[in-house]
Amino acid sequence: MAASMKLGSKSEGFLRRGQAWFCTTGLPSDVVVQVDEMTFHLHKFPLMSKSGLLEKLITESLESRDQLRNQDDEDEDDEEQRGCVVQLAGIPGGTESFELAAKFCYGVKLELTASNIVPLRCAAEYLEMTEQLGEGNLIVKAEGFLNQVVLRSWKDSVRALQSCEKVLEQAEKLQIVKRCVDSISSKACTDPSLFGWPLMDHHLTMQSPGGSVLWNGISTGARPRNSRSDWWYEDVASLSLSMFERLVAAMEVRGLKPDIVAGAVMSYGKRYLPGLNRRRGEGGGGGGGGGSSSARSGLYSAPVTTLSEVDQRILLETIQRLLPAQKGVVPVRFLFGLLKLSMLLGASSDCKASLEARIGMQLEQAGLDDLLMPNYSYTVETLYDIDVVQRIVEHFLSSDGGGSSVNTLGNLVSLSYDHDGSPNNGAVTPMMQVAKLMDAYLAEVAPDVNLKMGKFQALAESLPEYARLVDDGLYRAIDIYLKAHHWLTELEREKLCRTMDCQKLSLEACTHAAQNERLPLRVVVQVLFFEQLQLRTAIAGCFLVSENVEASRPAYQNPRDAASGAAAAAAAAASNRAAAGGGGGGEGWANVLRENQVMKVDMDRMRSRVIELEKECTQMRQEIEKIGNGKSGGGGGGGVKSSHAVLAASMMSSFSLAKKLGCRSRPHALKPQDVMKPPQPAPPPEDDLDEGSLKAAAAAARAAGVAAPQVRRRHRRTHSLV
Repeated sequence: MAASMKLGSKSEGFLRRGQAWFCTTGLPSDVVVQVDEMTFHLHKFPLMSKSGLLEKLITESLESRDQLRNQDDEDEDDEEQRGCVVQLAGIPGGTESFELAAKFCYGVKLELTASNIVPLRCAAEYLEMTEQLGEGNLIVKAEGFLNQVVLRSWKDSVRALQSCEKVLEQAEKLQIVKRCVDSISSKACTDPSLFGWPLMDHHLTMQSPGGSVLWNGISTGARPRNSRSDWWYEDVASLSLSMFERLVAAMEVRGLKPDIVAGAVMSYGKRYLPGLNRRRGEGGGGGGGGGSSSARSGLYSAPVTTLSEVDQRILLETIQRLLPAQKGVVPVRFLFGLLKLSMLLGASSDCKASLEARIGMQLEQAGLDDLLMPNYSYTVETLYDIDVVQRIVEHFLSSDGGGSSVNTLGNLVSLSYDHDGSPNNGAVTPMMQVAKLMDAYLAEVAPDVNLKMGKFQALAESLPEYARLVDDGLYRAIDIYLKAHHWLTELEREKLCRTMDCQKLSLEACTHAAQNERLPLRVVVQVLFFEQLQLRTAIAGCFLVSENVEASRPAYQNPRDAASGAAAAAAAAASNRAAAGGGGGGEGWANVLRENQVMKVDMDRMRSRVIELEKECTQMRQEIEKIGNGKSGGGGGGGVKSSHAVLAASMMSSFSLAKKLGCRSRPHALKPQDVMKPPQPAPPPEDDLDEGSLKAAAAAARAAGVAAPQVRRRHRRTHSLV
């Protein structure tokens, strides 16, 4: 509720008829006061007792009337001669202020508010309604209400400052504007929760146990609102540009945070510049950009008048000048919006240059849609303004954003990478972000047939070589440009392709470039050469990892533990290699590492299977030796048959074990000479071996995949088996 103060005790004593006011006291009027186009029929005594100016004017008017009466005594009209006419030209506040001053002179009831106190105070000063004419005159009453009530309230201070626009010259002389600005700036720089109710009705702090707001210990039923740093944005946005500019200057002097000042300036710009109001994506600076409390409470719901093009240009240049110069305080999207509007409204070159420099300081925060600025010049045929982006990139390189980045190729080795070969978020520098942004921008503007190759190449080469770890994005932009500009000669294509570094292309990009018919032959040969070089490096790295794992692998007792340990060591070596310098190959190098890891695990598994097969063969040899040494003298024929049967069974069991382990067996996989033969016992004489035993041994050997043992035909004396 707005603060007010009532003066006077008499009931309404004025009556308006058209363009004239009449006093209804019953006495005839003896003085006529003309204010602009309005006429006030009043009485001399009440006016002369309160206003020094009216006393002087009425006295002069009466003296002039007496002089005229002495000069012309023949024509006297009693009605005209009794009347006194006073002209008040230029009274502050016009007819409204004089009406209130006249009511005060008559003691009629009137109400002082934050909206009429400033014009009335200026009118009282103009009419010289001082304490010399009477105690408790209008100047003292107005000053007391202004200082004790209006300036202590945020809402009333803003309304009083708004009313200063009507009487700006007189308000400046009386220091009313300065006092209002100081009151508003001090409250904006203070925590809003300290104001409370009813000094500021936006943020209510005293609460009952139920959560409602308390006023003098009585529950009001209202629910408290959260304190926000942007609660005053919409309130000050209702001020004129000159008042707002003075208010921002006062806030900066008081040390208000730059992000909060930027939020207020942005809110003011969105209110009056339609082009900025359509850009809803940016935030409200550091202080938050949400709707303010005044907007929610409906204090200033009057529609915003559309400014002319000249006024919009003046407002745009003022907003650019009021924005804090600190980096990162103003969102880059808002700066791009101002830049586009400045190009559309034809702002000054200094304004455009300042905006371009601000954007260049924080170019890494921009998006692709921000850079796509339409070309408003009729002399340039390109769809987008390439020159502006070129200048912004130059500002970025000359600012701290380009200088603080990694500026040497050697420093790139110290960056950390993810498992897929791409740099992690902590290692991405502003220079890398801008390089990625420029690659996307080049790919977007490349289809423009009016884009000259010189501009395209200059923009691509504007960033240093270390800005791009991988040139896949640049290759894509060049490929799109070559596709849209198919009339380029072979020499021009080669010149354009020199912009990218073929060594920085990933394996996928190399594969695509090797089959790209739009690329010059020389470039294709270079791509193939570096692709083969990358493959050789990857293979060499695989062998290096394999040797390191083999050398550092502990002697596991269990083959499965050996396989798992080798896989873990290979994975650790691959990750270490990727972290040390695997970013150059990008995603292709990561794929090679993963394939190497899988191959290494398979090799370890095969090694463990071979070890088990060797153990099985050792057991087979031991069994054969036992059979040969334990042969009895009386059972020669039966012993031979049993030995061959055991041999066949052992061979069959070994191959079944190999199949279980995943090895494929073929009949010619093992040769008799590859198997270590155990010492054979002396076979019986040829005459003592029956034909059935020999056939059975041969059949068993063939089934086992081993050649049938040859019987040494040697005559030796032995026991008779019969």
